[in-house]
This record gives sequence, structure tokens and C-alpha cells, in this order.
Amino acid sequence: MKLGNCEVKDFSIPYIIAEIGANHNGDMDLAIKMIDAAKTCGCHAVKFQSWTPDSLIAKEEYDRNQQYNDSPKKHFGSLKEMVEKYYLRPEQHRELKHYCDKIGIEFCSTPFFEDEADLLEELGVHFYKIASMDINNLSFLKHVAGKGKPIVLSTGMASLAEIENAVKAIEDEGNRQIILLHCIAIYPPAYEDINLNNIPMLRQTFGYPVGFSDHTIGISIPLASVALGSCVLEKHFTLDKDLPGWDHEVSANPEEMRMIVAESRNIVKSLGTFRRTVSQAEEEKKVKFRRSIVTNAHLKKGHKITSTDLSFKRPGSGISPDESDYVIGRTLNKDIEGDELIRWDDLI
Repeated sequence: MKLGNCEVKDFSIPYIIAEIGANHNGDMDLAIKMIDAAKTCGCHAVKFQSWTPDSLIAKEEYDRNQQYNDSPKKHFGSLKEMVEKYYLRPEQHRELKHYCDKIGIEFCSTPFFEDEADLLEELGVHFYKIASMDINNLSFLKHVAGKGKPIVLSTGMASLAEIENAVKAIEDEGNRQIILLHCIAIYPPAYEDINLNNIPMLRQTFGYPVGFSDHTIGISIPLASVALGSCVLEKHFTLDKDLPGWDHEVSANPEEMRMIVAESRNIVKSLGTFRRTVSQAEEEKKVKFRRSIVTNAHLKKGHKITSTDLSFKRPGSGISPDESDYVIGRTLNKDIEGDELIRWDDLI
């Protein structure tokens, strides 16, 4: 499968998405700086969120003035005020997409309503990211699937049955370009709740490539997911964890994102194959590190070798210890000093 110009598959260099989301805080200058930083870090894509005050939250929720107390950071004002400040207008979508195209990084976004998916289609996005909250929003999934482009689907909060229903809804529209993301929709989750082994489980269960949408603090868990073959790695991104806003504290800063990009590549290289091989470098190391058969004392020509005559020491350029049975009982054809390697041509 391809996301933009990049081929994406399990156990390969992961497609890394810097999830800017609403971390631009409604500031376009900050959004541009974050795109630049993600590009410098080596990310393949930056992702935003496409919603409006009317498409995401009902009046009842606004009336309660909810401020998402499960978030690690306090926010200003009411929920309504935050949503009004943080949402991206259509013209801002266009500006950000144009800038991403200009500097050579993929622009993508998560739509939360049909109109927003249509806006992204108009902008020419190469794939759609669906948030965990919409995995049971089957009519919406069908609308997006009908556009015929790859869908990256987060699975947070979902049972296997709900994931199966979502996959079927997409497939029913003739779209089998699906990437599942294992996800725990807690910010941040407890380590014992992360269950990274769901990555191979989802791959085996559904037969689609699987990645990881990470909400942990730090870099160890997303990198661990790479060792399990994650084809896509989505990580929240910020320039400063102390900025006000919903997700800055659980986001990677540029230093952490650079490490994720670099180390994920090293992990993939290190995975290798299931076939046992010995590299040329190790073959050369054998001579220095392995042992050879050596004499314990001065032995004269005609001496019949016993086990007590032998010891095993470096270097490994002589007869190896596992061949000692072929040496014991043989007769020397020359004198050999003590602590000296025995060679095959020293034996009758």
C-alpha cells in the first residue's frame, strides 16, 4: 500500500506521522513552524484535525462547560471558547496544504464530519486518518471509504467486534486500502494498559497492515512498537510541552521526534531475518575471539597426545576445541614447545 509516494508495509521503515492536531493553538505562524520542524525531524507527514464547533460537539456538552478534566493540562475558558479558537477554517486548510506541498512533506488530516472529508478530498489528500471515536460511526466510514483512497483507522476504545464492523463497512464500499492503528485512547495510558502485543494480533486477525497511534510520554513505547512491525507510527508533536492546549504535554518535542525517526530506522535494520546467518565481520572476529588447541607443556616428537597435554586458548586460528577428539591419540611428528598451538600438519 502507498501513502502518498511512500510504500508502507509491516516490518519496514515505518511511515511516521507528526500529529499536530490542535497543537497549533489556532496560530497559523505556530502551525507553519511545526510543519518545518516535523520536516527537519524526518517525518513523512504532518496531520491536523478537521472539525468545526458544530460538527464535533452537541449543545448539551457545551452547556456543561466541560473542560476535559482528564487532560493533564488546565485550559482557558469554556469548552466552546477552546473549540472556537483551535479549529481550522477551510482557508487555513488550504494554506497549510499548500505549504506542505511547497516544502515536500505530506499533509493529512482527520475529518470528523462528511463535509470535512469532502474538503480534504477537494484539497487532494492522498489518504484519510479516522479517529478512534468514529470507529462505530459506520455511515461516516462508508462516506470516506467511497472516495477510494487509503484509510488509516485508529482502534482506541474498540472491541474486536467493533473493529470488524468498521473494516467491513469500509470493504463494503469496495475499499480494501486499510491500515489499522493499535491505539489506547488515554492521554497518557498506564503502561500495563498499552498491550503492544495487540499489534501482531490485529495483523493476524484482520490481514491488514498494522501501525501504532501513540499517546505515551517519551519515546520508548513507540520504538518498541517498531520492533513488533508497526508500518505506521503516529505521535503527537509539539515545539514546547509547556504550551497551553489539549495535547502538548503528551507530545514529542523535536528532539524526541528526531530520535524516534532515527532509531526506528535502526530498529528495522536490526530485525533482519529468521534465517540464522554469521556476518563477514563475525567470521573475521572468530580468529581473535575463539580458542585453539594448545600444549600444556613441551612435547617431543613421537609423543602420543593425551587429554592432559591439551588446553584451549586464543587465538582461533588453529584447531578448534570441538575437534579435540581428532587430536587425542595422535602422534607428534615434531617437537612442540609448551603453550603453543598444535596444527594438523604437526600430527602423524
